[in-house]
Amino acid sequence: MSMRAKRLEAIRSGTVAGQAEAVLPLVREALADGVPPGVLLQEGLIAAMDEVGQRFERGDCYIPEMLLSAKVMRAAVEILKPHLISARVDPVGRIVIGTMEGDLHDIGKNLVGIMLQGVGFEVVDLGSNVKPARFVEAVDKHRPGFVGFSTLLTTTMPGMGRTIAALDAAGLRAGLRVVIGGAPVSAGFAREIGADCYAATATEAAQTLRELAK
Repeated sequence: MSMRAKRLEAIRSGTVAGQAEAVLPLVREALADGVPPGVLLQEGLIAAMDEVGQRFERGDCYIPEMLLSAKVMRAAVEILKPHLISARVDPVGRIVIGTMEGDLHDIGKNLVGIMLQGVGFEVVDLGSNVKPARFVEAVDKHRPGFVGFSTLLTTTMPGMGRTIAALDAAGLRAGLRVVIGGAPVSAGFAREIGADCYAATATEAAQTLRELAK
């Protein structure tokens, strides 16, 4: 195995293990040695978060471990960011996400954001208790290819349909894919309100949207 391959593997495995003290110096060293930032992103960090997502789905790791890996990934991406910009490495896509108005739960939505960042998306996270008008404002400002709605409460499900209607009324629906998720929603409900897709888990959301973004 070449030195470059060994370093990429160490970045990947260290990110999976949540070891910032090991990963961040390796990222800096690799950049100094001329490893392209896009390679470090794809073969080191994104590969790591793919593995973390698969482990989470299998029950081999839990939310605290996933959050630790995500923390390492984000710190490494901050190091890479100016190099990615100068190398003109574009994100896979951009998505606006938020939990619906009336719902303060955000763990599921946060996990989706982590996994989407892990596969190369630029994520604009509006937080929880997000009104339809706030989604419209953010979509108008950031012009994403995707918008994601999350909820854990059946009482806030109708807000998803109202938000899609508000996006339509604002003339922002063309070319915008809407994905929904959360315990009470389903693929059937997604079709009913005019959403483009439904994801049952954070990993499924990342995999589905990465395919759609190609």
